Amino acid sequence: MSRHPMRRILAAGVVLLLLVGWFVLRLVDIQVVRAAELNEASQDVRSRDQTIYGERGEILDATGAVLAETVMRYDIALSPKQAMLGRVTREEPDPDDPSSTRTVEVPLDQVLAELGEVIGRTGEELRTQIDTALAADPDDDFEYAARHVDTATYEAVKALGIPWVEPYIQPGRRYPNGAVAGNLLGFTNADGEPVAGLELSEDQCLAAENGTMRSLRSLTDWVTIPGSEQVIEESHDGGDLQLTIDADLQYFVQRVAAEQVAAVQADWATVTVMEAKTGRLLAVADVPTVDPNSPTSVDSQDRGSRAFTAPFEPGSTFKSLTSASVIDAGEATPTSRVTAPYRYEPDGADITDSFGHEPERWTMTGMLIVSSNTGMSMFGERLSDADRYDYMRAFGLGSPTEVGFASEAAGDLNYDGGWPDSQTRYATMFGQGLTTTAVQIASAYQAIANGGVRKPVTLVDGCRMPDGTLEGEPATEGRRVISEAAAQETTDMLERVYEDAWVSDLWEIPGYRVAAKTGTAQFSDGDGYEAGYLVSVAGFAPADDPEFVVSVSIKNPVKMNSSAAAAPVFQQVMSQVLKKYRTVPSGAPAPELPANW
Repeated sequence: MSRHPMRRILAAGVVLLLLVGWFVLRLVDIQVVRAAELNEASQDVRSRDQTIYGERGEILDATGAVLAETVMRYDIALSPKQAMLGRVTREEPDPDDPSSTRTVEVPLDQVLAELGEVIGRTGEELRTQIDTALAADPDDDFEYAARHVDTATYEAVKALGIPWVEPYIQPGRRYPNGAVAGNLLGFTNADGEPVAGLELSEDQCLAAENGTMRSLRSLTDWVTIPGSEQVIEESHDGGDLQLTIDADLQYFVQRVAAEQVAAVQADWATVTVMEAKTGRLLAVADVPTVDPNSPTSVDSQDRGSRAFTAPFEPGSTFKSLTSASVIDAGEATPTSRVTAPYRYEPDGADITDSFGHEPERWTMTGMLIVSSNTGMSMFGERLSDADRYDYMRAFGLGSPTEVGFASEAAGDLNYDGGWPDSQTRYATMFGQGLTTTAVQIASAYQAIANGGVRKPVTLVDGCRMPDGTLEGEPATEGRRVISEAAAQETTDMLERVYEDAWVSDLWEIPGYRVAAKTGTAQFSDGDGYEAGYLVSVAGFAPADDPEFVVSVSIKNPVKMNSSAAAAPVFQQVMSQVLKKYRTVPSGAPAPELPANW
């Protein structure tokens, strides 16, 4: 028996107090001093942040038909680390007792083979991916096994019950009408980011705001702990973009243009249909067309809308604008006279007509009917350069339209306080030496058709927000370009062109008065002129009460290198528009105007 029991008891008590004190200090350190730090560290290990995707807005036509919409796609991710550490178990019938089940472990190679069969890969490919990932980083916890799979694949992956495989929602874009208006709509990339067309230029309306959800995972099998989900940041859907385009009409116009491009072996074509009284675009067709569901199926230069982005020399369709300007300035009337030679050489310029002739006594109306360059030059020179340039600008040329389409071209009037030389000065009177876009030409003809008042070009009616409000409604106030009288006199002349021009049999629309002009111009590449021509027609109907403007441009029609290639397209499209909108036929004949004197 020890002689110092009390000393031993005291020593044991001291040791016990020291141990308790150490545990208390550690507890205070963990729960108080380092609580925030340790909690954050544990969350980093166990928590997982997921994106809550907002839904990108739809693009709708004028009738509400859906042209672009968001659909859910799924990315399939796996954890290489957990694949090697974890187990996949399943319940199967017990062979010793058919009324019960037993838990079995599924070999990794079998699991990968099953996953690969669902997502379209082999088990060997997945195993190689896992091994490669872990060789680079032994703690690799995230690799994509497949991206942008559909809902059926997503459901099949979930049914496999693999704890270290996780499907992630990834919104995708779908265009239910395929190539209809595809060149206008544009498209998004694999990550849902807009890269072209209205998807890009109207992204402020369409774009959604994503949110964040945090959840906890089990450290043993990496399965999400039920009830641990917490929304950190709410998502917000984008607005719906309301267009002025009519999808049915758009389809018809695209089909007509495509058939003619094929028939005449042209490089491309654009056709626009615009309301004469409002400036609203009802169709903007580009051929070749692009299906935004598969934009890489066509060449990159064919994926946009040339009607907005490809400036060209308009040729003789421009003579209508020069004539309207001269009439508005009081320098001529439809019956004003010139004696126009085949070749005209003012101030060192050399202007010729496209056909040989002796000096002809034409009125301004006759000059337009035969499309004389020399006659147009003799009328155009009655305006000063500055005044003529101001009229061009007032018609909407030399700057992008109000649409603000992605990569929209302004065109080039080639004017800097004057034209660079006498040849250019005269060439711009009949549509060469400057460039415009197809939509700009349609807008200029809209001004003539609308009594001289140009309306803002409109492709988007507004953005319908998730709460139902309509934002971004377009401006509608017009601007007078020429007087009403000048617009009427120009219309009268264009009616005579429609009646008496050499293509009159090709664009005849029975029952309606039509005002139209053809054009043929060489195509400039910026450094000179390419081989071939761009042929065009622009006009409106009914001429006695204009409702619709149609412009057609066809690049390099090999089998019919003249306006005869564009005239039938104008006839078919304008006929369909008048029919579709039940336009009242004209009640009186076109006015008679002399072509010669």
